[in-house]
Amino acid sequence: MSYRREHRASRSSLFDDYDGLEEGGLKASSSYSHEVNERDNDKALDSLKERVVFLKRLTNDVHEEVEGHNRLLDRMGNSMDASRGIMSGAMDRFKMVFERKSNRRMCTLVASFVVAFLVLYYLIRQGSHAWLKQKY
Repeated sequence: MSYRREHRASRSSLFDDYDGLEEGGLKASSSYSHEVNERDNDKALDSLKERVVFLKRLTNDVHEEVEGHNRLLDRMGNSMDASRGIMSGAMDRFKMVFERKSNRRMCTLVASFVVAFLVLYYLIRQGSHAWLKQKY
């Protein structure tokens, strides 16, 4: 605030020299316009201050949002790394199972049972839907 007072004082000293050159009624008019200009400047400064405060709050909010997203992405990246490790371990175990011929036959047998179960489930499901449609 002291800066504003000093600034006003320096401005008013500049205008004082100008006011001395004028005569009579013009001098009063100049002083009135000077006060009007001062009020307008003060209003503009207050408006500018409000805008600066608003922009500062906005940039702080954006900064906090970005930091939150960065933390989320870091946690997500760590989770992805952990799941990648688990998946690579599972793939290594599958490779070991398929290296032996007897294990390969066992996997083929299990896979064929799963496929047969799914086919039977599908056929039974379709049959029950057809029966319900005929009944109702």
